Amino acid sequence: MSRKKIIALVVVVFLLWGIFSLAGLFWKKSGDKIETLLTVIALIKSQYYQPVSTEKLINGAIKGMVEGLDDPYSTYLDPEQFKHLNEQITGTFGGVGLIVTMEENHIVVVKPIPDTPAAKAGIKAGDIIVNISGRDTKGMDLDTAVSLMRGPVGTRVEVGILRPGEKETRMFTLVRENITIPTVESKMLDDKIGYIMLSQFTENSPQAVRKAIGDLKKKGMKGLIFDLRDNPGGELKAAVEIADIFVPRGKTIVYVDYRNQPDEEEKAEEPELGIPVVVLVNGGSASASEIVAGALKDWGVAVLVGEKTFGKGVVQSIFRLPGNAGLKLTVARYLTPKKHDINKKGIMPDVVVKQPAGSKEDRQLLKAKEILAEKIK
Repeated sequence: MSRKKIIALVVVVFLLWGIFSLAGLFWKKSGDKIETLLTVIALIKSQYYQPVSTEKLINGAIKGMVEGLDDPYSTYLDPEQFKHLNEQITGTFGGVGLIVTMEENHIVVVKPIPDTPAAKAGIKAGDIIVNISGRDTKGMDLDTAVSLMRGPVGTRVEVGILRPGEKETRMFTLVRENITIPTVESKMLDDKIGYIMLSQFTENSPQAVRKAIGDLKKKGMKGLIFDLRDNPGGELKAAVEIADIFVPRGKTIVYVDYRNQPDEEEKAEEPELGIPVVVLVNGGSASASEIVAGALKDWGVAVLVGEKTFGKGVVQSIFRLPGNAGLKLTVARYLTPKKHDINKKGIMPDVVVKQPAGSKEDRQLLKAKEILAEKIK
């Protein structure tokens, strides 16, 4: 190494040592580990057979630190991933139009958004994404998979799909478009029963749900089916605002239980909807969906129909880091109004109805209509 590179390396090491020395005030017992980390950085910088930037090493160390929590919901987000997450929260982004989830370590399509590149190409709910742009998705986290499928409008991405019952991978070349997530779909099922499907909790979801309810009331709605099946969640604030539509004013919607700060209790501020409601849930209903379902079940303002929910009863906060990176970190757990902890347990519906795979008949929806028709009488 040249003299200048050696001096630069020493400066970097001393800067890092200064940072970790401050941290050492809090982690006195970790001095040997910190020294080991600095030694590894110095060895890689000086001995690795290819040049490696200090930034890359630090990013790797941060990512490994977060992964060491063994928490699937906490993750370090590089600037590109952080940008994509913010786009998802606001509901608009450049992508292919797939809503995906994680099932048994596979990236699985929940549904293609209508009139998007993925839907037009023929990708279906239940398809397993096995590779994205040549990268194997085995062991890949959900955020990484989503970020790989998103990108500038007009660019191409290749997605490999394994369809259940097939052995050969289908390859789809998709051109990214500007995608706006239609989080709410609504319609009248007959002259008295309204139906609202919410696919995700975004900033715009509460306003969209209120508008849908208003439109359905004008059409004569006397009872509502609120479909939260396969809704993976989203913003806590959106969940509270939507639950507020149904929960009586002054009643608790959710408790947020922190470790190092006072707990929060979110209460309903609006008058309740005041008509019979059935909420549809299944194993894909998670997080914010469970906040709403749990509140409505605890206060008896809705009948839950379907299958046990996913069981994600923890809350993440998004922190902006220097350099436009981000940290999604689990900071609390939430409890239902009756203080049920549903993390890794889920919520059991009032009426359990199994939906056979591949069945064209929506048994859960039919049961919901039956229950509402009786209540409306």
